[in-house]
Amino acid sequence: MSRTLRASILLLALASCGGGNSSAPSQLDDACAILRQRPSYYGAMKATERKWGIPVHVQMATIYQESKFVGNAQTPHQYALGIIPMGRQSSAYGFSQALDGTWEEYKEDQHRRGAKRDRIQDATDFMGWYMNQSSESLGIARSDAESQYLAYHEGRTGYVNQTYLGKPWLVDVAAAIGRRSEMYEAQLYACRR
Repeated sequence: MSRTLRASILLLALASCGGGNSSAPSQLDDACAILRQRPSYYGAMKATERKWGIPVHVQMATIYQESKFVGNAQTPHQYALGIIPMGRQSSAYGFSQALDGTWEEYKEDQHRRGAKRDRIQDATDFMGWYMNQSSESLGIARSDAESQYLAYHEGRTGYVNQTYLGKPWLVDVAAAIGRRSEMYEAQLYACRR
């Protein structure tokens, strides 16, 4: 067997072992279509709902906003003078767009050293962990996608200090997440029937 052929086979084998879906499902406005296309997402979100009490539709609406269901999503690069790369806007990465520091806190708290932000099971468990803490410490209902997102985006201290009120665009985004969560909830109810 030639070296080129062996190298090609090895490359294909490695590519097939990728870390997860890096492309978004095709119909992001249809919860049932998302879950039909990516059945593992539903299993991950149901496990998070059982463990942390965060409904599937709240998780889905948040993931939609954060990454559009793209497992390796990252923030855009910043450029000085429009051409000199200066790094990314933040360390947010993966389905949940968890920041490095918060992700490390989660892994240590939950003893999940091998957890990865681009693995749906880990990303939804992280979201459940974070939102559950917001519920317990701030009294935010687990099903309140809008308020959960504001605490998720601004951090719990920022939520308490209402930093989002100085960001009308963020208030609009959170309201859209609330509407999307309601839409996903109704769709999930219909497709379960």
